Amino acid sequence: MSDDSICIIKPEYVLTEHKREISLECISQRDKNILGPATDTPQQDESRRKSSGRVEKKSKELCSSLIHLTDSQAIRNCSRNKCIFLHDIQEYLKVKPNDISDICYNFYISGKCDRGIGCRFGKNHISDKGNNIIDEQKYEKWSENEPHISNSLTSELQQSLRRKQYDFTLSERLIKYNDELYRNKTDGNSDDLNVIKTNGSVTDEDIIKLLQREKKKIDMKDKLVLSPLTTVGNLPFRRICKEFGADVTCGEMAMCTALLQAAPQEWALVKRHHTEDVFGVQLCANNPHLLTKCGQLLEKETNIDFIDLNLGCPIELVYKQGGGCGLLRRPRVLELCIRNLSSILSIPLTIKTRIGVYNNENIAHNLVPKFKEWGASAITVHGRSREQRYTKLADWDYIEQCAKTVYPFPVIGNGDILSYEDYKIAREKCASISGVMIGRGALIKPWIFTEIKEQKLWDISSSERFDIIKKYVNYGLEHWGSDNKGVENTRRFLLMELLSFLYRYVPVGLLEVPPQKINERPPFYKGRDDLETLMASPSASDWIKISEMLLGPVPEGFQFLPKHKANSYK
Repeated sequence: MSDDSICIIKPEYVLTEHKREISLECISQRDKNILGPATDTPQQDESRRKSSGRVEKKSKELCSSLIHLTDSQAIRNCSRNKCIFLHDIQEYLKVKPNDISDICYNFYISGKCDRGIGCRFGKNHISDKGNNIIDEQKYEKWSENEPHISNSLTSELQQSLRRKQYDFTLSERLIKYNDELYRNKTDGNSDDLNVIKTNGSVTDEDIIKLLQREKKKIDMKDKLVLSPLTTVGNLPFRRICKEFGADVTCGEMAMCTALLQAAPQEWALVKRHHTEDVFGVQLCANNPHLLTKCGQLLEKETNIDFIDLNLGCPIELVYKQGGGCGLLRRPRVLELCIRNLSSILSIPLTIKTRIGVYNNENIAHNLVPKFKEWGASAITVHGRSREQRYTKLADWDYIEQCAKTVYPFPVIGNGDILSYEDYKIAREKCASISGVMIGRGALIKPWIFTEIKEQKLWDISSSERFDIIKKYVNYGLEHWGSDNKGVENTRRFLLMELLSFLYRYVPVGLLEVPPQKINERPPFYKGRDDLETLMASPSASDWIKISEMLLGPVPEGFQFLPKHKANSYK
């Protein structure tokens, strides 16, 4: 570790360096083989393999026909043939795990828990008979403000997409139209808007009207934008960032192929909470056909303010297939992607790009003016190349160079903002940018938006940080459910996403020279109290302890390996 990457802690908090020993207690045999020699016996490994991290076997779960049964309702027969779930409420209650807490967050805020008798916090909404209780007055008041969550995949839309019955005629005609114009332009011919014969119900006149319509606008001036964080920017996390002052939020990268196939897990990425007043969806694909159809679909079927095109994803699989950063190496396809997607939308199209693919070949300054010409409404420049990943600091001088090429067109800078000081330096260095996007900085300290807006360095206490974790868990239970499956989904995201970043924050009061920089890593240190020490631990076993404080003991056979395997050291 070089000197400039060491976060200097006050001497009284520094612990003597000790040997790191990897924690294998909650790691599967497959992951152990990746990390080192196996330590389980074949019998132990077989036991773990069978459990596969599942919370409960299906035969111990209650049938959904009984989950919401109230005292005033008669038991109705299950309509499934050979249903393997339990149909005896009392028998289910005998095998149901103990409640984690006496208070159900969902019942507390709305008067009704959607997980009914299956809720792991159900003591205050399950009657003595074992039936679900609803606070009708509270639930009616809660329902008046619906929908709290929008953009859910309806069964009708799912069937239409899966049966390939959704009408994409407009998208197909637009793609053909722009493809002909592109060929004429590259062949040296004039751009004749009537070169295409009409086909079906969509005419050339319809396409021309589409191209000439005025787009809605979003004001990005001096805005703080939460980056579209793949796998970590879920709805519960975005809610927390909104509460701390994020102006604009964007969903996680969604793959167009999966959206068009009506995959529920992908449609979950476009869900919007009602507190997200300016919200967008980020799309990733490798060709204009997928992007244009997805643009048409989302504009018609969802409530969003903009669509962001991903030109920055460095993941090998996505890159090799020509998506994400891979589009930067395919100029013709890239142009058609942007032109078609921009044309089909009445809402703004924004673009998030890296400065290039290779370390020694920055190309964003040449592309940014083209993006504007092709129809983008705003552009975010992440100041690193694909090859660099996070090995080097973001190049804000180059971001300013890119912004100058289109000033005063809105360009947003992105990279390495972890404090108000970082933000201030970036804005002073980059006078031509409109706003700043924050990604990892928000994951490490979600309150960074408050720090920037209040122009301060917040020495947040361990109890305040724990309240953020508690709030994330509550929002997770609301989003994923409070039954066995929902609890373990919430635990998984808490461990693999939130805590794997939150532990990297070093409290201001412990720093010799604040503020902490995003590339700095501290030596082993203790906090000012036991909770602060626990939350500073890089050990996955300590993260599990934190999860158990809020979500109860992990289930039998539980397995967990952090994404960043170095974090699994004790």
